[in-house]
Amino acid sequence: MTKVGKRLKAGLAAVDRNAVYNVTDAVKILKDHAKAKFDETVEVAMNLGVDPKHADQMVRGVVALPHGSGKSMRVAVFAKGDKAKDALDAGADLVGAEDLAEKINAGEMNFDRVIATPDMMGVVGKLGKVLGPRGLMPNPKLGTVTMDVKTAIKNAKAGEVQFRVEKAGIVHAGIGKASFSAQQLADNVKAFVDAIMKAKPTGAKGTYIKKISVSSTMGPGIKINPTDALAR
Repeated sequence: MTKVGKRLKAGLAAVDRNAVYNVTDAVKILKDHAKAKFDETVEVAMNLGVDPKHADQMVRGVVALPHGSGKSMRVAVFAKGDKAKDALDAGADLVGAEDLAEKINAGEMNFDRVIATPDMMGVVGKLGKVLGPRGLMPNPKLGTVTMDVKTAIKNAKAGEVQFRVEKAGIVHAGIGKASFSAQQLADNVKAFVDAIMKAKPTGAKGTYIKKISVSSTMGPGIKINPTDALAR
């Protein structure tokens, strides 16, 4: 049996597990109980009425959070020539082509996002078994296969968050830090939920957004009213 720490026990005792809160109250409660010695990550988890085994029920996309994610993003870029120079100028942490692919195959994975120009996908495609399981494979639908590497890097560094629904119909992402203000967290929660709503697949039937909860790294889950989260 997993041992529950004192901090989590205190948080669980303070939160009504059956209650559903509005976004403002939920993030205030979360901040009140984020007492770890490090800046805890705030995560949103959503239970969706989809079965991602069916192509027409897949939920995937990207959202630019209004206040960023609070995470320092390391970006690797596959590009050559002028585009490689653009990537370096834009602040990419790793830039290369076949040489970068060799490093990744050798186990060098110290990055959080991979961007590639279209002409480099022949090289990147061979890394599918390495990058795919980690959710790092560049995808044009996510803006990570592009000739505009400067904008892609800028967006990644600014806290752009990618999302993809899992087998059980759950989609989740880090949307900030406990040190953010309650208003910043509320804004980011609503932006994320709005992005999920806009990504509603054609095959989704019945209730699309079933449940939403927020939590900090060491804190309990706090349920949010979906209707309030969608209010803009």
